[in-house]
Amino acid sequence: MGFSDRLLLKLAPPLASLIIRLLYQMNRVEFVGEEHPKAIWNAGKHLILAFWHDQLLLMAMGYRGPGSKILISSSKDGELIARVMNFFGQQAVRGSSSRGAKAAFKEMVALAKEDVDLVITPDGPKGPRHELKDGVVQLARLGGRPVVPMAFACSRGHRFASWDKFILPYPFGRVVYAFGEPVIFERDEGVDAFRDRLIAAMEENQLRAKACLEAHGVSAV
Repeated sequence: MGFSDRLLLKLAPPLASLIIRLLYQMNRVEFVGEEHPKAIWNAGKHLILAFWHDQLLLMAMGYRGPGSKILISSSKDGELIARVMNFFGQQAVRGSSSRGAKAAFKEMVALAKEDVDLVITPDGPKGPRHELKDGVVQLARLGGRPVVPMAFACSRGHRFASWDKFILPYPFGRVVYAFGEPVIFERDEGVDAFRDRLIAAMEENQLRAKACLEAHGVSAV
């Protein structure tokens, strides 16, 4: 790792965390469906939180649970994200769906035993955009945990020309965090059937976030 990379990893995370907090505070924020994760937390249990990669930036501010570990890629960009998340008290577990199948399988088993909420972007780290990969499915199957879809929508912002069309929210708009009903892997259910149910639940929850903005007379970016 060169000097410029080390400097970036030292200076960027505190600055990024400050920007994230400011953007959150400078928007009108609304939570929808938070009773779903709260019911699991109140029962003393843990969940898997799943959201799309393009919505990552302000998600740390939308999590109000007992503690989480986030599956983040082992890349240089992943290291930067992991250090930013440390400023929000959220730990990172390094790994990704781009690793070998055997290593990924072992990692999912280890993650399923963690006594904290687990957070994953099912289409990360490289896409395709909004295409649910096997990681979250295997995590739910092995750990027996419910998957709670989480979605973010904002009325003002910019989408980058990246593979995920990453969202940069602007100040002075509206922000919505939406949580869907838990999706649980049934013992007699096939992997494909569960994946289809989870995809449908995430799509429905995303529409819920957008509809909340539209109810205020604005559209989502």
